[in-house]
Amino acid sequence: MRVGVLTGGGDCPGLNAVIRAVVRKGVRQHHFEFVGYRDGWRGPLEGLTMQLGIEQCRGILPRGGTILGSSRTNPFKLDNGVERIKENLAKDGVDALIAIGGEDTLGVATKLADLGVNVVGVPKTIDNDLSGTDFTFGFDTAVNIATEAIDRLHTTAESHHRVLVVEVMGRHAGWIALHAGLAGGANIVLIPEQPFDIREVCDLVESRFESHYAPILVVSEGAVPREGGDMTLSSGELDDFGHVRLGGIGDRIAREIETRTGKEARAVVLGHIQRGGTPTAFDRWLATRFGLQAVDAVADGDFGKMMALRGTAIARVPLIEGTGELKLVSKEEYAEAQVFFG
Repeated sequence: MRVGVLTGGGDCPGLNAVIRAVVRKGVRQHHFEFVGYRDGWRGPLEGLTMQLGIEQCRGILPRGGTILGSSRTNPFKLDNGVERIKENLAKDGVDALIAIGGEDTLGVATKLADLGVNVVGVPKTIDNDLSGTDFTFGFDTAVNIATEAIDRLHTTAESHHRVLVVEVMGRHAGWIALHAGLAGGANIVLIPEQPFDIREVCDLVESRFESHYAPILVVSEGAVPREGGDMTLSSGELDDFGHVRLGGIGDRIAREIETRTGKEARAVVLGHIQRGGTPTAFDRWLATRFGLQAVDAVADGDFGKMMALRGTAIARVPLIEGTGELKLVSKEEYAEAQVFFG
């Protein structure tokens, strides 16, 4: 059997670990041949391929990013996009496709599976917002990076009696902010699922200073104020999946805090640092197991499925379970963080 592999969407620590596991087990145990498709869905759309075998996968386990490259290409937005993918898969002699990606990449995979393409999905996103799986790889690395940043910022906040607002990724789900905020001892955590009242935020800031400590706020990029609840945009441009580019909520909150309280406030935007560099041990472990199970699903002809972590086991679930709706932070989970506010 000849199997295509692609990685789509934003890069993420652990992608190379999946590729390595898929190829190593696929070649040695199932005797598959592999075709690497470059730059996400652009690869099968335009016939962009690279050699993919055990030799190409040596030494990539600890590397961040993806040796296959990535993009946010959406074939369903292009004329004859689906037909071009089917034609190129047939031309390359590809019998099945393993798509590694998040909501958008696996959303395309879900539609292609419904149209008869033999596809298996592997969930990745640092936002951890895919349903059907307890965790996605990349999330643990992002949380660890954010937590280390918060740890470092505590000292400068105390030294200068300054409010520091840490902006982390999270368009619709606040998992990174919640986990990093709890782990890093943040005094306020703001997430998209719970619109905030800036007056309450300022009251918490004042309360923190009354205890002779400087506050640290962690805010998801998609957090919105309760009044005039629009996400803060860095530009009005849309990508192929209709997403606007977010950014600036940290600065916006810092300015409001300074104006309302008279306390000095600064924003720190972690941005792409969160998803770059070496994956944590957990993400390498999870990504490797996803890859091993994904290639087994191909061998079994169990297409239209996504790998999912359920407890400590890897399960196969229908792709739609991962892409049908986002996994969001519940009020109960947010309430755990609120215990430490102020």
